[in-house]
Amino acid sequence: MTWTPLDCHAHSTWSDGQLNLDDVLVAVRARGVRPSIADHVSRDVVGAVDSLEQVEAYLIALEQRDTGRSAEFCWHDSLWREIPPDVLGRFTHTVGSLHAVWLPNGTLQRVFTRSWPDGLTPHDYVVALLHNLERLAAEMPIDLVAHPTLLPIPLRAIPAEELWTEADEARMVAAFLASGLVFEVSSRYRPHERLVRRAVEAGVRLSLGSDGHAAEQVGVITFSLALTRALGVPDEDLYDPAVHGRRGL
Repeated sequence: MTWTPLDCHAHSTWSDGQLNLDDVLVAVRARGVRPSIADHVSRDVVGAVDSLEQVEAYLIALEQRDTGRSAEFCWHDSLWREIPPDVLGRFTHTVGSLHAVWLPNGTLQRVFTRSWPDGLTPHDYVVALLHNLERLAAEMPIDLVAHPTLLPIPLRAIPAEELWTEADEARMVAAFLASGLVFEVSSRYRPHERLVRRAVEAGVRLSLGSDGHAAEQVGVITFSLALTRALGVPDEDLYDPAVHGRRGL
């Protein structure tokens, strides 16, 4: 059989996507990519699946279609802690995201904001992100981490190789390796090559993800696939839950 790439992370109108389920599937397949729907399941995303009753309805809708069945949970939101294991088992895979991180002073720094706390340096934030990631790896019942290097808006203009030290990168890779979590190479929020190379050399499994919300985004994994191939990752080693299974299941 010919290998076909899998987009592990695309959104529909079940959360903040612009296309309904069926239109997402058509758009992704038109790009020669297999689809997975990973809508937000969170009380902290506007329009998301935000209750256990909605999770059930969402799963029923996915189970009626030929697609990967996923959910994107926010680390800082507690809804994922309330979902029973048997319900989690109905997903083909689950995704966790650091859309906000807890700072040492107990406050929450969100990534989709331009506000920035006084006294917090860019590297302080990276250290806090790594601490949150390590907690996520220990506590969240997920299979992969979406866009692991996603930063708050005020930090995004800083070159990644300057913001991240090699020790920071080694710490992130160690968290993935020890937990068995999959590292998403996002085509939307792109990780820097030095970090992904370090992950590959350590043996961390990678996934492809568009994080698409619109017709021109879903299934677009060109950057992700080009980078993994440039780093020598065999296509067949890229995460596919039907092949590689799920963490802890």
